[in-house]
Amino acid sequence: MVLGIVASPEHLNHFVEKYGLRKRDSLRTFAEDLAATKAGIAEIVIPPGSNLIGKSARDVWMRKTYGIAMIALHRGGKTLGEGEDIRNIPLQAGDTLVVHTRWDALARLEKDRNFVVVTTEFPHEEERPQKLGWAIVFFSIALSMVLFTDIRLSVALLTGAVGMVLSGVLKIEEAYEAVSWKTVFLLASLIPLGLAVETSGTAKWIAEQTLSVVGDMPIWVIQAAVAALATFFTLVMSNVGATVLLVPLAVNIALGVGADPALFALTVAISTSNSFLIPTHQVNALIMGPSGYRVVDFMRAGGIMTILFLVVSLTMMNLIF
Repeated sequence: MVLGIVASPEHLNHFVEKYGLRKRDSLRTFAEDLAATKAGIAEIVIPPGSNLIGKSARDVWMRKTYGIAMIALHRGGKTLGEGEDIRNIPLQAGDTLVVHTRWDALARLEKDRNFVVVTTEFPHEEERPQKLGWAIVFFSIALSMVLFTDIRLSVALLTGAVGMVLSGVLKIEEAYEAVSWKTVFLLASLIPLGLAVETSGTAKWIAEQTLSVVGDMPIWVIQAAVAALATFFTLVMSNVGATVLLVPLAVNIALGVGADPALFALTVAISTSNSFLIPTHQVNALIMGPSGYRVVDFMRAGGIMTILFLVVSLTMMNLIF
């Protein structure tokens, strides 16, 4: 038999020693049930007028009825722990309960007038299993439009998203809350910046000046310079724009120095995906908000990744081609 226990380390160790149990080093059986995304510690207040006033947690079968397990009780400036028989103490208005609960159970308690849920920072996803069929239908429609039609990716996915909202799989408020507006404004600012760099001739001038400096050096140095330029431009403009801009220059340089133009074009194509250094790429920008990353975090990890990307890609391209 495997027991899942929520307790302080000293109490847990005492319990294990007293009854000759074996404590696992990590969660296995209850890893899913006790994961931070599914359950955790919360605070709940008993309001005036609650039907639980005068009753103890054991009287109302609190864990079985409401899905919450009491850990502590705060009353009159004092905090009582589990060792003080808190489950048999009659509840009073204003009592604060520290409980361990599943987040879905806590979401249900927010609508129960017998409790006031103090903890607000927890996953609020509402499961709608009855909408599974609609979700599959509109996901399939969006995916089919991407794979089997010439409709733009953004339009195809927007069609699926609108279908999800109209069918009730997702509420419009939930859709708005799921949008990372920081990411939207970041990418919206990069579009005119990239266009300005491209249309003003700045990008072409930078590329020509850089390549003129390394024009008399060995071919592998020129190729590395092309890769570095492609990496730089993909950070401030789209990878498609950087590829269109640099491929003709790279091919002409390769012909001028007697190198393989296909290899130089491939160098540009691969290096424009080297977008680890700063969160200007869509994927980096999307994970920046939810994960709490800063630009300096991307530079620390992305700087190493960028160099490794260049070294490995240039080495393998020259070995294979």
